[in-house]
Amino acid sequence: MKAITIHGLEDTVWALLKERAKQQGASVNATVKGILEQAMGVQRPRQQPHRKDFEEFCGMWGQPEYEEFRQAIADDSRVEPEEWR
Repeated sequence: MKAITIHGLEDTVWALLKERAKQQGASVNATVKGILEQAMGVQRPRQQPHRKDFEEFCGMWGQPEYEEFRQAIADDSRVEPEEWR
């Protein structure tokens, strides 16, 4: 990989680069590389989250699952006062 130095960058351009980098959660260097790649028509393949690998563990419970869970933990929420003396 090659490196370049940019001389005479206007303060407004620098401020905009820093702001974009902050918004993207990236470094200024990575932001500039992305801008150059886009301008030159060369895009790196973006890494996709591995959601498919964890899909079975994600989701929302329906009412039947919620009730089953509540019944399963019912004994755990009961307080026995004599055990706290």
